[in-house]
Amino acid sequence: MNNSLFSALFLTLLAGLSTGIGSCAALVFRHTNRKFLSICLGFSAGVMIYVSMIELFSEAKSTLVAQMGARSGNWATVAAFFGGMLLIAAIDKLIPSEENPHEVKCLECEDSASSHPDPLMRMGIFTALAIAIHNFPEGLATFVSALQEPGVAIPITAAIAIHNIPEGIAVSVPIYQATGSRRKAFLYSLLSGLAEPLGALLGWLVLQPVMNDTIFGLLFAGVAGIMVFISLDELLPAARTYGEHHLSIYGLISGMVVMAVSLLLFL
Repeated sequence: MNNSLFSALFLTLLAGLSTGIGSCAALVFRHTNRKFLSICLGFSAGVMIYVSMIELFSEAKSTLVAQMGARSGNWATVAAFFGGMLLIAAIDKLIPSEENPHEVKCLECEDSASSHPDPLMRMGIFTALAIAIHNFPEGLATFVSALQEPGVAIPITAAIAIHNIPEGIAVSVPIYQATGSRRKAFLYSLLSGLAEPLGALLGWLVLQPVMNDTIFGLLFAGVAGIMVFISLDELLPAARTYGEHHLSIYGLISGMVVMAVSLLLFL
């Protein structure tokens, strides 16, 4: 069990720290490769939607039906699924749009923004805080998935890592423009990503004393709802904004295919 916990926490840490990749890209390159980013974001959405609807929701339903009976188990699965959506939607609603990590940003847009240091520094810090809050449930989602279904943990981690890259850009660019310090920009970006493993750890410490198959089933359904909401509300709109409509769809389908094949290999 200790090895499983360590592996789940390590994968969650990797997903969270990918904000640092976005930060590095922002500080090294002067232009966003928009088409490539569009495909990657669509790919990430495809992975998350497929694994949520085909694997996580199905697993949650089977577990809850076994524990609660057919009628109650099915209702509990659906309620937890939409409860996960409601949770992440409420978090988004509480974050002002200008600091919301779901608002698409690119290097060119940030470079052409106001060069006054105080507003830019405030923008960067508030974006980092917003992303940190937003990453708490994502961290728990990654952690629970990795702990319960090791076979799907790596694709889920990769998908969330890809979607964290633009968040790293959103944090580091305004802070770098305000301070001229690459070190500070990278540090703030990295700290915002650390909220993901922190959220996983705190969530697990709270839930571990009462953890059983029913709780796992509810968490799995909630995780599926969170990931579907993120894909539909964030990844696909961002993918379309960064590139052509068809590129985001090609990425989406590719992500679904890769996820489907990877799951079949573990049968």
